[in-house]
Amino acid sequence: MDMQNTYLDQLLEAGLLFDTGIDGLYGRSGTFENVIERFEALVTRYGSADGAEVIRFPPGMSRPYFEKSGYLKSFPQLAGTVHCFCGDDKGHSRIIECLEAGEDWTGQQEASDIVLTPAACYPLYPLIAKRGRMPEGGRLFDLQSYCFRHEPSKEPTRMQMFRMREYVRAGTPEEVVEFREKWLERGKALITSLELPMDVDVANDPFFGRAGRMMKVNQRDQGLKFELLVPVNSEENPTACLSFNYHQNHFGHTWGIETSTGAEAHTACVGFGLERVTLALFRHHGLDVEKWPASVRKVLWG
Repeated sequence: MDMQNTYLDQLLEAGLLFDTGIDGLYGRSGTFENVIERFEALVTRYGSADGAEVIRFPPGMSRPYFEKSGYLKSFPQLAGTVHCFCGDDKGHSRIIECLEAGEDWTGQQEASDIVLTPAACYPLYPLIAKRGRMPEGGRLFDLQSYCFRHEPSKEPTRMQMFRMREYVRAGTPEEVVEFREKWLERGKALITSLELPMDVDVANDPFFGRAGRMMKVNQRDQGLKFELLVPVNSEENPTACLSFNYHQNHFGHTWGIETSTGAEAHTACVGFGLERVTLALFRHHGLDVEKWPASVRKVLWG
């Protein structure tokens, strides 16, 4: 049995995660959730002085906004839509027939106006645009949301539904690059305080298809994405627990977001994978939080 399955088995046996019958979809114990809550509080302490506007989005977003964002052009393999039954009695009878016969019943469903949120920041950009031209100095947001990506896997760090905490900066290129550089240093300090081994490396998003290969190269060559990596599943393939992304003017152009001078806004974000950091803590400090190093417990629980 490989290390990935071994760690997942340990988490399940310890009652920290609960099997739902779907790879990458797990219940969480009270202990697991408590660690996430304490880690989020730590993130808040690091970012509180900046005065970010706090917004919490649901795990679903507008399908028209999703389509306009360009996500499907780059990551169709990860997207998840919400389908619902919109039929009549005849259609309902057909569903029952299919269920009783063990056949596929989903043909009676239609796509709704909701899609599953792929990243916490995606519902934000149309909201910024609706507010009109930004004030001098731009805007800063503190976000958190459940997110979905269709990546069935037995790696516990690659969940299909997970939570993402983000700080998002919108403003001039200089403002957003400064924001990203500041959080690169903060992120390293934060993870170091938890006594986790880590490294920071240039990265790329999983763009799809032939055109996606060129986009990956361009993203890496321009240094638009960095990841903070912690060994969780294995030493050879460390897990991205934090990401630092500079979107340039992509969202500013897509949504018509303007700086105080009317220029196209640039955006950047730092994202924390809440479950991933929690899994890293259990991997390196043990499955019993009472036995974690006192110094780590003090950072999280005070």
